Amino acid sequence: MRRIAEARPGLHETRVEMDVPFHHVDALGIVWHGHYPKYFEAAGMALLRSLRLDGGDLVGGRYRLVVIESGVRHAFPLRYADCVSIRAWIADYARRLTIRYEIRNETHGRRAARGFTTLATLDAEGRLRLETPAAIVARICGED
Repeated sequence: MRRIAEARPGLHETRVEMDVPFHHVDALGIVWHGHYPKYFEAAGMALLRSLRLDGGDLVGGRYRLVVIESGVRHAFPLRYADCVSIRAWIADYARRLTIRYEIRNETHGRRAARGFTTLATLDAEGRLRLETPAAIVARICGED
């Protein structure tokens, strides 16, 4: 498994906030670990939407982004009604699109987790692209 690097500001950093819902808490009174990828996805989709890479003419029409790897490192628990902020930013986009995340428990002022997802690009016929297509890179670099 890939080591998850320290969280630091990155390209197109996006932040979302939420309160932990009751149905995410397990019998021990903490958020079940399987919900953390959902929190990552909420921030990751906000990031991709801000770049117009979540659907439409480019992604959805000509290309598909699929998760090929993900990881999370837990540091501090989240509990029901805790205020949570999730940051997402692009860490790499040359061959694969890597999005890194940091979840903070704002109620306690502590980092709760950090992680990443790596996305590969498929063309409209479902073939794997070995590099991120120029049209996607242009949107990331603000050239589109």
